[in-house]
Amino acid sequence: MALADERDRDADATLHVSIACSPRAGVAFEIDLALAAPVTAFEAVRASGVLERCPELAAGQPSIGIWGRVVSGDALVRDGDRIELYRPLAADPKDARRRRAGARKAVRRASPRRPG
Repeated sequence: MALADERDRDADATLHVSIACSPRAGVAFEIDLALAAPVTAFEAVRASGVLERCPELAAGQPSIGIWGRVVSGDALVRDGDRIELYRPLAADPKDARRRRAGARKAVRRASPRRPG
């Protein structure tokens, strides 16, 4: 009987979660929500209105994380969770680093050497 009572209490519980998002560089915001349990990560994102506020994230299902760990959209959230939306990468981080390193080498080669 105690297990059934615990499930009923969980079903009636209110979860307080936050949705964190950075739709583009230099722009970030966080929205606090109170939702009836149980709720999935994607349901919480939809309830926040972030996808309407940032249509660029609504293309396909966004990448979602909870406290910095990527989860599926159907993962159940717990009270106090911070749900994060991740935007797609503009470039592969390894390629971007190679380009920056190559640009630095080119600048060093082009600058005149000082007599030693």
